[in-house]
Amino acid sequence: MSVNPLFDAAFAEVIGNEGGYVNDPNDPGGETKYGISKRSYPHLDIPNITLEQAEQIYLTDYWQKAGCDLCPAALAIIQFDCAVNNGVGQAVRLLQQGLGVAADGIIGPQTKAALEHSAGSADTLTNVITNVHGGRISLMAGLPTWPTYGKGWSRRLARLPYRAAQIATEMGSG
Repeated sequence: MSVNPLFDAAFAEVIGNEGGYVNDPNDPGGETKYGISKRSYPHLDIPNITLEQAEQIYLTDYWQKAGCDLCPAALAIIQFDCAVNNGVGQAVRLLQQGLGVAADGIIGPQTKAALEHSAGSADTLTNVITNVHGGRISLMAGLPTWPTYGKGWSRRLARLPYRAAQIATEMGSG
């Protein structure tokens, strides 16, 4: 467990969607366990990766790199799930589009300022979450793997905003 309760809650939510070991030949990630793919981590022994190793990878390579620690709680959970499922670069670009700043994939001063502004108003934050999540749904529905995985992704995407709001409220950030 990390020292960040919000990350811990987001990690628990994502792991609930990612599951254990699979080696689906139709999955572009290839061999995967806890959502950690051989394609992204060719040096890892995927079948034997531990939950603690996965948690550390998620913290450093997804949570931190996708700027989740800069986001209000509900948005952080949406952003983290997107980074894990769609890649950090895509998650950052979707976040930037949702914030109305240049979507360059780099969390710089404009993105940080827009994030600070979004935290100041519940309506603004709701609009950003809706824009980010809507952009993600549109992106995923256009993927060539949607016919294979779309049903499961749809369940995940439909549930996520509710769970993000629920977790944020439970943490006193709602």
